[in-house]
Amino acid sequence: MDQSELRQWENRCIQDEPAPCVAACPLHVDARTLIGHVADGNWTKALTVLNKTMPLAGILGRICDAPCQAMCNRSKVGDAIRIADLERACVAHADRPQRVMPLPQKPIRVAVVGSGLSSLTVAWDLGRKGYAVTVFEADETVGADLVREYPRRLSEEVVEAEKERLSRLGVGFETGVKPDPEALMQSHAAVYVGVDTASADAWNIGREASASFRFAGDTGRDGWFAGGDHASPVWRAASGRWCATSMDRWLQKVSMDAGREKEGPFETRLITRLEGVAPLPAVAMTDPQRGFGDAEARAEAERCLQCECLECVKVCTYLEKFGGYPRTYVREIYNNESIVMGERKSNRLVNSCSLCGLCETVCPNDFAMQDICLAARQSMVEREKMPPSAHDFALRDMAFSQSPDFAMARHAPGTDNSCYLFFPGCQLCASAPGQVRQVYDHLRSELSGGVALMLGCCGAPAHWAGQQALFKEALEQWQTTWVSLGRPQPIVACSSCLQMFARHLPEVDAISLWEVFETAGIPGVMRPRIDAPLAIQDPCTTRDDPGVQDAVRQLLSWINVPIEPLDLERERTECCGFGGLMQNANPELAREVAEQRGRRSSRDYLAYCAMCRDNLAATGKRTWHLLDLIFPDPDLSDPAARPRPGWSRRRENRQRLKEELCRQVWGDAPNGSQAEPSLHIHLEPSVEALLDSRRILESDVQRVIRHAENDGERFFNPETGHRLGMLRTGHATFWVIYSVTADGFAVHNAYAHRMEVVGP
Repeated sequence: MDQSELRQWENRCIQDEPAPCVAACPLHVDARTLIGHVADGNWTKALTVLNKTMPLAGILGRICDAPCQAMCNRSKVGDAIRIADLERACVAHADRPQRVMPLPQKPIRVAVVGSGLSSLTVAWDLGRKGYAVTVFEADETVGADLVREYPRRLSEEVVEAEKERLSRLGVGFETGVKPDPEALMQSHAAVYVGVDTASADAWNIGREASASFRFAGDTGRDGWFAGGDHASPVWRAASGRWCATSMDRWLQKVSMDAGREKEGPFETRLITRLEGVAPLPAVAMTDPQRGFGDAEARAEAERCLQCECLECVKVCTYLEKFGGYPRTYVREIYNNESIVMGERKSNRLVNSCSLCGLCETVCPNDFAMQDICLAARQSMVEREKMPPSAHDFALRDMAFSQSPDFAMARHAPGTDNSCYLFFPGCQLCASAPGQVRQVYDHLRSELSGGVALMLGCCGAPAHWAGQQALFKEALEQWQTTWVSLGRPQPIVACSSCLQMFARHLPEVDAISLWEVFETAGIPGVMRPRIDAPLAIQDPCTTRDDPGVQDAVRQLLSWINVPIEPLDLERERTECCGFGGLMQNANPELAREVAEQRGRRSSRDYLAYCAMCRDNLAATGKRTWHLLDLIFPDPDLSDPAARPRPGWSRRRENRQRLKEELCRQVWGDAPNGSQAEPSLHIHLEPSVEALLDSRRILESDVQRVIRHAENDGERFFNPETGHRLGMLRTGHATFWVIYSVTADGFAVHNAYAHRMEVVGP
């Protein structure tokens, strides 16, 4: 990713766009943050926010007419937030004086004529920038016109306090004088005339005759600026601010218009969803003359929606967990990729994404975090910067699925050609091998033209890991086998496999098993009675495949199973924590994702992806697989409570499935690898669970013990009688603590390091 691509991605995320009220304010006062502080009762912080962008907040905060309220999103569900009244309460309640921090003094004199809002704003802004500003007021009192205009909101004391703040900026005042225009220009570098109090005609600035202005404050005469001709006090102050900017740029001899596109109100790109927001009326004031009291102001502020987007973060545990949002994440990932030497602290962020695409679906601008993370993984792999530990287990498991211990491809017994090919995928075979056999038998009986069977892996783990070369090799291996079978149409049980084929091998024209059942029918057998509705868990890999989702719902209708939609379903469905190898890179997050998914409904769930079913079951969520209902197991009293098979059991299930199919269907022996004789090892349930959480297989344990016992490379603890063996295979180094028993070995602990140590 280069800088141009980074900026394009950042621009897609609208979370940092201003709230509608902020964008609509001529001064861009951050009303959203201010109101948040008021809701918390922190008046000092609220006033700090106000002072940051509002000039002379003690005056304008009391008389602001809040044109921003017309754009308040709360007005669409109740009354708009009374922003002006909250600003008024803010300046009335805050008791801590605000510091004034001017820039170093400049030897440039500026004259400001009049002491209306626009003039005082010019004096405020230029004084803070270090200019030597003098305000000339024909009246004997500064701000007298303001007090007369707003007698119930302003007093001489309030104006005097703001005048004192201006004085601390170095602003001088001359009252009771009517300076000569030409004399002012001779003695000052620039002059501003506030036409909200001074007469434009008297100063002969000629603004009325101008159809358009070159810049804010333009009078057609160099060094002369004018503004403030608005009825709205906020617009008067804004006019003064824009004129002050023009004066500063003119004095600095820089561009008068560059970068001023969003000066004044503009339309924000921020989108805030209002679904589910309850309408609320504005809080009534006990005393409208005095304004909101403390409790009233806080209650009114609490109605604020605190407008933001975060649509993706609201539905994605991964995005929420890392404490940011896509705009910040893409910058973090870019910086992570740019590191030449040092620690890449965002690797976990890159590798924890499930690549499910929900963020892109809910984002108003189609921001696809999965594309960012996958590209980063591919880049890291290509540059040999990907830590082996991130995906080592998944890739070794994929290698097993492609090995002779599991992989096979055969036409149905007694045939040498096929119209169809049943490809169950590796995870259904690992979870419920008996159902794979039942499905294959049913397809052979219902479909004419022959149904071949292929066991193996589609290569999804390599794709998710960013291993492009390995993924390409897996696809080519699969395709070569498919061609050797005569190119039969694949019938795929796994939605991840279906997605891989649709995106990377569209020529094979794969179809979902559920769509085949919808047309070919399902066996008429006695099925479990389901009285309460089941909540459907749509796999995230069916997000863009409504045909599969519809087929599943049709099948459930046929077998009279009542269903209930989840609040996030179909194209908005959530990942179960398996996709993208999240379980390998961040198992704690993967479990949290599954738990969050399980909390969406108190109902039992119905899944049609083996990993969805098993991951939900691992969190204690009662979950049926669709095949539990289509091919019920009479020996299983409660399929929804079936535990998730551990990693060792999953591998054994695949190997055993191939052996049984070869013997029982084809009547011959499997052509698997020559395995070493199995050792008799004892595993307590707690140790077995520990090994599973650390992704250490029983076969790994056996290899370590066999190596330690045969080669004598082990440590011995004479106090406990325990032995410690070690074996390195590939990127993984396994350590096993065990002891010798009468009939084998008892395993007490095991751990593994999945890393590559490099050096001289």
